[in-house]
Amino acid sequence: MNKQLTESTILFLSIIKWVVLATGAGALVGGVTAIFLQILGWATAQGHQWPYTFLLLPAAMFLSALMVKYLAPDAEGHGTEKVIEAIHKHSGKIPLLVVPVKLVATIITLATGGSAGKEGPCAQIGAGLTSFVSDLLKFDDHDRKKLVICGISAGFAAVFGTPIAGSFFGVEVLFVGAILYEVLLPSFIAGITAYQVSSALGVTYFHGAVNVIPVFSELFLFKVMLGGLFFGLCSIFLIETLKFGERLSARLNIWKPLKGLIGGAALMGLTFIFSAKYLGLGLPVIEAGFRGEATDWYAFLIKPIFTAVTLSFGGSGGIVTPIFFVGTTAGLFFATVMNLNLGTFAAIGLAAVLAGAANTPIAASIMAVELFGPQIAPYATVACVISFLMTGHRSVYPSQVLSISKSPSLKVQVGKELDEIQSSYIPRKKSLAGLLLQFLGAIEKLVSRIRNRE
Repeated sequence: MNKQLTESTILFLSIIKWVVLATGAGALVGGVTAIFLQILGWATAQGHQWPYTFLLLPAAMFLSALMVKYLAPDAEGHGTEKVIEAIHKHSGKIPLLVVPVKLVATIITLATGGSAGKEGPCAQIGAGLTSFVSDLLKFDDHDRKKLVICGISAGFAAVFGTPIAGSFFGVEVLFVGAILYEVLLPSFIAGITAYQVSSALGVTYFHGAVNVIPVFSELFLFKVMLGGLFFGLCSIFLIETLKFGERLSARLNIWKPLKGLIGGAALMGLTFIFSAKYLGLGLPVIEAGFRGEATDWYAFLIKPIFTAVTLSFGGSGGIVTPIFFVGTTAGLFFATVMNLNLGTFAAIGLAAVLAGAANTPIAASIMAVELFGPQIAPYATVACVISFLMTGHRSVYPSQVLSISKSPSLKVQVGKELDEIQSSYIPRKKSLAGLLLQFLGAIEKLVSRIRNRE
């Protein structure tokens, strides 16, 4: 009896403790995120008043790289990756100076046309502020990590207006194939609170129900599954393009602010070759896609290049909004080729490419419902899971820790970060891959016998 009473009491006090902490974290992160989004909106609106603002990109990326290098190196690149790395390697400790530096560097980058997102800075806002609060309250490493995860969820929920998906993102993005159930309650509370606070402070979000989902049929579901395979390939292309940009930047052994000048000049050249639509957040193209308006068929191939140059050569920002752009335009391309509804597959593509590129199929599926309505749920979920599997053991967040192998026919070392993973094939006679190899081997032997007779 005493043991049961003690256990219940401890759990009750733990729930109360984390309800209070998560609510406070959500309110703090939601408020600061709202301020950041309002300033960013004003700055980008000013930049859009002059059609050649992108000519300032070399100076802007030089300044961004200069600030990051000398004030807060942890603010480099897209912020969510740095937060994941801090949780796994530094128990969630993040210098407070990262917050203002990341905000200013991101505003400079996006206002002049850098191709990046706004969720990375908000994730770092949440993580940096909650890490600072943890230090003030003298939390141990365990509690600090929990509160920092709440900060990630709050930042994600507040920036996209998706409280449930944002909450789930924080507990799903750290590990591939595992969810931190221990942090689920505070993460949900922080995400919902942050969303409510940011909305109350005047931040508005895009939500548009997709009203063209057809009546369920096996043929349409088959086309959705084909789409999932295609969106998985698009995720791979995005990830590999970003990696190539990082390798290219690493080969240039020069002062990092000079890389900003080079990157800005490269973006200027790309803009003259292609279009200014690939600069910045790309929200007009994304929202037009949901309305069923087509764009350049190759848009989903060009945006990753713009983003890789921006993030690898001194620019600052997030990666999720470019993922939305790639997913939306890939959906438009797939729908055009397959003669399907453009708006429907723009929405499915957005969710599926997020699931594949970030290894977050559950959060991406929930986001599809929050953004586009429940009628899209079964189709988006199928495409998200297939895309997640197709991407393999790679991610836009290489610091994610692998918890499962995506196939029993692949040998991988579980428990390591994705950038350390090397997969190899394990022959299994009864697997589809094994049967295919046996079939190909039999054909090869048959061809060899025919040649020997000749």
